Amino acid sequence: MKFSHYQIVGILLAAGSARRFGAHKLLAELPGDEPVGLRAARNLVRVLPASLAVIRPGDPALAERLAATGIGLIENPGVTTGIAGSIRVGVSARAEADGWLIALADMPWIKPATIRAVADALRAGAAMAAPTCGGQRGHPVGFSAYWRARLMSLSGDRGARRLLEDAGPDLCLVETFDTGILRDIDTPADLAGFD
Repeated sequence: MKFSHYQIVGILLAAGSARRFGAHKLLAELPGDEPVGLRAARNLVRVLPASLAVIRPGDPALAERLAATGIGLIENPGVTTGIAGSIRVGVSARAEADGWLIALADMPWIKPATIRAVADALRAGAAMAAPTCGGQRGHPVGFSAYWRARLMSLSGDRGARRLLEDAGPDLCLVETFDTGILRDIDTPADLAGFD
């Protein structure tokens, strides 16, 4: 096991346009009156207090609500660069970290215990870690400092998917019963029926 001072920073990707949703997806309320993006941020900060949310410029409503969770904020001025651009912005802002856990703001049902398990896999020496449930790989995905340069040079809207596909034995799969790792929100109908 690595030393406890091993610094892992959570990077919450919250700069998407949510075209399919038809409204501000991250401020849409889940059952229980908590917005999607806030629950995702709270779950991440609970485990990794030094987490950072990458947001779109000119979104004060989301910025204000996210800031209340204690998560740090940084804008991605090039939102047209997609998920890869947001990962670059987040990792570059915390380039000194020993690892990064990349989480999606439209996946509010990932349990803190799962986030902790992925972070612990990095602390234990994994180069890359991701949770699985029922044989399916999900989110969030953790990367050690070994991947710093590759993360900071990503391009396109596939995010870090190519790194995962090419990881081979470098990818540590963390088994979980957390079905939240597989469930994101694309339409208003996705808000209900799950907790």
